Order: sequence, then structure tokens, then C-alpha cells
Amino acid sequence: MSTIEKRHHGQERAEHRRRQVLEAAAVCFSRSGFHGASMAEISKAAGMSAGHIYNYFDSKDAIIMAFVSERMEEVAAVLRDMARQDDPLQGMLDDAPATVAQHLDPAFWALPTEIHAEASRNPSIAQALREWDLDTRTRFRPLVKASRERRALAVDDATLDGRMDIVFSLLQGLSLRALYHPDADRDGLVEGFRVALKAVLGS
Repeated sequence: MSTIEKRHHGQERAEHRRRQVLEAAAVCFSRSGFHGASMAEISKAAGMSAGHIYNYFDSKDAIIMAFVSERMEEVAAVLRDMARQDDPLQGMLDDAPATVAQHLDPAFWALPTEIHAEASRNPSIAQALREWDLDTRTRFRPLVKASRERRALAVDDATLDGRMDIVFSLLQGLSLRALYHPDADRDGLVEGFRVALKAVLGS
């Protein structure tokens, strides 16, 4: 095996081990909460020593930051895909059933809910979430503007900012509805989500 191959193999192994830690931490944080889950609990779930985990993450905060970074990239990828569509916001309406189903799934919202709670008392995590929000708004803004221009609707800054904040509130609120009202009618939520998007985005 050449030096380059060895280096590549080592990077793959390190990424695999890092992924093990994140998957274990997600289970532990969702089950026990951020403060309730110890590094010992995470190491046991990951099948490695606590000392080994510190080779990849120097604290629980660093693990949460990794989750935030991953989610940022996932959302950025979705927005890149939307930007390639002829009518991105019509695509949101078409994808409403999948979007609602995802945001109602505890596997999707349990960990973010824990991160949001931690952000309320941890300034560094709160700042990371605000930076993520700014990045998302920056990417989403031209899509909203183009859609409204196509329909001859207002595109002033205040209008665009307000409409984007409402869309994000709808998405974030779906997960809270799943927590408060787990038996809510799925079809009714999808229809209501579409009605709200049409009203907010002018589709």
C-alpha cells in the first residue's frame, strides 16, 4: 500500500469512527438530554473508550457543533436543489407531504429540540444556530424574491424578510406540533401547510 493509499485509508477510518461517535451521541442526547448524557454513556454506545472519543471531539459542545454543521449542509443541499428547479416554490408545495412527514418524525426532531434547548443557555451554540439561520436566509431569499417577481408581488426587504421568517416558523412549528399533538391528522396538516405557503409566498 502506497503512502497516499495509507493516508486515504486512515482518513476513511477516522471518518468512520467519528460517525460512530455522532450516531451514539444522537441516541444518548435524545434519550437522556444533553446534560444527562455523559461521555461515558456515549463511549459505551459508540463501542469505544472515552479517551478515544476525545481524539475526535474535545467536548460535548463540540459534538453538538458537529450536528449543527451537518444540518447546515443538509439544508444548503436542499436549497441548491430548489434553485435548479423552474419554479422552486411550487416545488415546495408539491413536496409538502414529504416535508410534513419528515418534520413530524421524532427521529428528525428529537435531537434538534435538545440542541435548541441547549442554545437557550449556551451562547456559543446559540451563535452557531444564528449563523446557520443567516446562511439559510441568504440562500432562500433569492428564491422567494424570484417567485414573487414572477407573480408581480412586492419584493421589498421588509416583505421578503417577513415572508421568510413565517416559512421557517411553519417548518419549525411542525415539529412542536408533533410533540404536543402526536395524533394530529397528517392529511389535514399537509393541506394546511400548502394553504399557508400559498398565502405567504404568493403562489
